Amino acid sequence: MKKFDFYRTDLLVESEEMVRHRTESEKDTLKESEGVNFSEKRHGRVVLTSVKIDERGEERIGKKAGTYITLTVPKMTVADESGLNEMASVLTNKLIELTENMPNLKEGKILIIGLGNRDVTPDAVGPLTMDRLRDIVPEYYSDTEEGSELFVYSPGVTIQTGLETADFVRAMVSEIKPDLLVVIDALAARDSARLCRTIQLTDTGIHPGSGVGNSRKEISKETLGCPVLAIGIPTVVDGPVLIADAINTLFGYIASKIEEESHPSSRLSVSPWLHEAKEGADRSKLIPIFGDWSSWPHEDRVQLFEEVLSSHELNTFISPKEIDSYVALYAEALTGSITQWIESFKSSH
Repeated sequence: MKKFDFYRTDLLVESEEMVRHRTESEKDTLKESEGVNFSEKRHGRVVLTSVKIDERGEERIGKKAGTYITLTVPKMTVADESGLNEMASVLTNKLIELTENMPNLKEGKILIIGLGNRDVTPDAVGPLTMDRLRDIVPEYYSDTEEGSELFVYSPGVTIQTGLETADFVRAMVSEIKPDLLVVIDALAARDSARLCRTIQLTDTGIHPGSGVGNSRKEISKETLGCPVLAIGIPTVVDGPVLIADAINTLFGYIASKIEEESHPSSRLSVSPWLHEAKEGADRSKLIPIFGDWSSWPHEDRVQLFEEVLSSHELNTFISPKEIDSYVALYAEALTGSITQWIESFKSSH
């Protein structure tokens, strides 16, 4: 079977190395790994995963050295205002932590760039956030020689401007000479459960378009000469991954139903179907019905669909049907978080 990159994702917690350490014992092993400092805890409903990678870890797992913070509210819906607010509050605190030791930030310049195509809804979170952040720019503008301390801009995408996004950003950095660059972008996930329920924050920069197989030039401290924070929201998932997720859910329901029917209490059941699949249901009973592939690990099924659908129209990226609402809500949440973060160390003019 041809090996496809079914770990096509922008989220570190979905990278191959992280996927291989999902159980508690495996997480303990990862925590003890040389070069990788891993921690996971809860802040209310927010699951906070923090991964710090040094040079040894970078060589071992193939991910750039730095800090990766992932915030997730499991099963959050588009109507879950409190869940999004909790996540935004934790994001503000993490922004403060990542920048508290940066020199000259209080009096220095901050450039915030919203990457993406505002005409494509799943890719519009960056530009829409910039639209809202423009309202606070006058608070940090001065008529003196120093000028503004806050700059926000959305450069669009290469197909719209003809310019490579990273070159556009580099030109702005060269002109403004910011003390910190913050980049906001939409990301791709490999787990549909994370769609529009996760925020990733990292100090390693970003490769625009890498998660959807359209990688552009890197935007990072190494390429620009100034510190870079990247904030990303996963808004799309690979089509084959979604198919594998749906089949995994189906197998879970059927295995649970078979297991339930072996219990005497099942005769009292009014409904012929379960409302939820039972965790840990024995899926070996599915093999006589569906064959060996029903017992395969999820990642192996994803690889199968990547191969089968590699030249098919289903080899595409998919977003939730409420994506327009999600993108608008995240633009508001990110604006609130960034505004509070800036207010924590700057005083408006």
